[in-house]
Amino acid sequence: MTEFKILRYDPEKDQEPHFQTYTFDSPKGMTVLEGLIYIFENLDSTLAYRSMCRAAVCGSCAMHINGVYDLACRTQIDKLGGKVTLRPLSHMPIIKDLVVDLEPFFENYKKILPYLIPKNDPPKKEYIQSEKERKNLDPWVDCILCGACYGSCPVQATDPDYLGPAALMKALRFIDDSRDGSAKDRLAFVATDFGVFRCHTIFNCQKVCPKDLDPTKAIAKLKMKALFG
Repeated sequence: MTEFKILRYDPEKDQEPHFQTYTFDSPKGMTVLEGLIYIFENLDSTLAYRSMCRAAVCGSCAMHINGVYDLACRTQIDKLGGKVTLRPLSHMPIIKDLVVDLEPFFENYKKILPYLIPKNDPPKKEYIQSEKERKNLDPWVDCILCGACYGSCPVQATDPDYLGPAALMKALRFIDDSRDGSAKDRLAFVATDFGVFRCHTIFNCQKVCPKDLDPTKAIAKLKMKALFG
């Protein structure tokens, strides 16, 4: 018998969050997301959660699972010992149950201008990039914007103006891109008290990334670039 203990909260009805427990038989190989789907379809249709791809690509089912931020679609119930405790991502307002308002996360993300800025306006030709130059971006390009690093960051909890791990790593992705024409301005923007120098190097973001990326390393590299060029 599997036990799901889920944080429930509807701001329109509840004064404060509370946990609700559901029990059911889960077949071998069932994921946490499949468990949520089962609960919604068979036990409680009022339960709110996000999901889409079921393949650990979209990042929409990121949540706090048994004390660790992860994707529900890739987390096996069997590996959790049959008892599952779920909370939503932290540092963002709860819309309902496991669904949070991601606007603060994406507002910070938009601030770093997450797109290529051409060296000439308009570009006079296609910017050719060598295999070596492209390989320099490999450590930073696979972010799926799940928000797990944002939710796990203790600095984010106390300073909403802090850009956060995902935004800063994405900034480095463009600073390191040989085709981008705004590296100097990008670096100046993140080399501030609300940027890389606000990071306390706690490594939570590194530990929780479902794509095994290293935002902490990216932030450290940005600090070095800001100090020594």
